[in-house]
Amino acid sequence: MTDFTKFDEYELNEKDIDSMLNYLRIFDPKNATAENAIDFLEFYRTAIHEIGHEATDDDLKKLYERFAKEKFKD
Repeated sequence: MTDFTKFDEYELNEKDIDSMLNYLRIFDPKNATAENAIDFLEFYRTAIHEIGHEATDDDLKKLYERFAKEKFKD
């Protein structure tokens, strides 16, 4: 069972930057730079936070169902 009470605040790291850079090389080669990869990862983190504030009850229910499926799987 996954312990969702223990998590670290996300910090950018080289692995994620390299992964995003590879993604940009495929989908937006002319803008595939480390700086843009970092900027997009920061934008992505902010967008996920905002989604948490804007989610509807139905969105939260679906999200909880995903959470419960993972937490309580046996």
